[in-house]
Amino acid sequence: MSDRKWISFVLVATGVFMTTLDSSIVNIALPVIMERLKAPFETVQWIVVIYLLTISSSLLAFGRLSDIRGRRWVYCYGFIGFTLGSLFCALATQAWHLIFSRAFQGVGAAMIMACSPALVVDTFPYKERGKALGLVGTVVATGLTAGPALGGLILAHFSWRMIFFLNIPIGIAAVVAAQKILSGTTADRASREPFDWWGAIWLAVTLFSLMTFMLHVGKWPASSLRMLALAVLAMAGLILLVWVERQCPYPILDGSILKNRFFIVSVGCAMILFAGLFSIIFLMPFYLMRPAGLSAQAAGYLMMIPFVFLFFFSPLSGWLSDRIGSKLLCFAGMGGLTTALIAFGDLTPSAGRLAEMWRLGLAGVSVAIFLPAYNASAMGSVVPQKRGIASGIIAAARNFGMVIGVALSGLIFSHSFSQLSGGLNANSYQPLLKPVFLRAFHLSMLAGAGLVAAGWLLTLFRGTPPTDS
Repeated sequence: MSDRKWISFVLVATGVFMTTLDSSIVNIALPVIMERLKAPFETVQWIVVIYLLTISSSLLAFGRLSDIRGRRWVYCYGFIGFTLGSLFCALATQAWHLIFSRAFQGVGAAMIMACSPALVVDTFPYKERGKALGLVGTVVATGLTAGPALGGLILAHFSWRMIFFLNIPIGIAAVVAAQKILSGTTADRASREPFDWWGAIWLAVTLFSLMTFMLHVGKWPASSLRMLALAVLAMAGLILLVWVERQCPYPILDGSILKNRFFIVSVGCAMILFAGLFSIIFLMPFYLMRPAGLSAQAAGYLMMIPFVFLFFFSPLSGWLSDRIGSKLLCFAGMGGLTTALIAFGDLTPSAGRLAEMWRLGLAGVSVAIFLPAYNASAMGSVVPQKRGIASGIIAAARNFGMVIGVALSGLIFSHSFSQLSGGLNANSYQPLLKPVFLRAFHLSMLAGAGLVAAGWLLTLFRGTPPTDS
């Protein structure tokens, strides 16, 4: 049993690493892809955006599907979809071909991501879940940090297509391994309940249009046809989703989970945590390369700091959560990120590199303290038959928090910069506008601190998990 659970963990870690890596490795190839496919920047950026949006909008549906069809079925077909999507990406000859292929790849990635936490929790006993999920956090951090470095290495010696070709042999091996390793385990457990296809469709439409709307706040005019169409589509999707879910005997949004206060409040706290973290991740590179005057390479090295701390501290936090529980660790993690954001609220280039480094380090440590304890306790509060949809909710909340962080911090920064500079756009930055930039940056960080502080207090109202099964 001991060997089997760690073999299963390696399989899950492979899926987590590959899907996370592909969310970061492609970024560094965008200038090359833009040149080779002769596409404008506005089109090329969708190569990254469509992957994240597709994952975020379909995670819940695939989590629920894994409860019904079995996690092995969803995980294997997820790797098949991810591998085929990678092949289509590698063979793309037009930018829009590549974008549609990335959407296909994102569907496969969502299937893998939706099952991963549930597979770990199903495989490991209660007292070892924190440690296992802490190691998953390490794998996530490795994927995020390795992406730019590995992408640069590939581009130095091969075509950009090799970034996608490399996924194919790994994907094939993972499918074969999953069929053998997960066969006959709890991952094969299935239900006779029908799948709520209409609920899944309207949920995906609602989330996709809502997140696309949020990502373009401040970029597209609020009164533009595109923004109005997205808002109408999101509202219509939500209304139809509520109507369909009320009619369905087995809704995709399971009522027992929605009534689980511990789980829902925990997910809300995590969404706020990721919103705060990605406020930093989104704006800090602009700070480093503009008022701080660093090169893109130097800024990239500094931005690795939070993920390096996440890499080293996640296993320790997971080990602690198995021994002392999640309450103190979740409270400490939210408090640490609040402190880091407040500290970013008065950061200036004259403070030096060390001031930037310890703030980024504190943010990384805080997230590492929070995540394994949160994942283990939230998943443990749900009965085994519902862990697929719970896993999907957790992953969707994480991505939604990232979108909120980018959208909110970007909106506050651009609005503040415009107001303080007399109507200038943030793209108009010049050294003379350094005080304006810093003030807008500080206001954005302090707004993020206020949001995370609310989440910090919210951790006190999670209550007691209803089950530890």
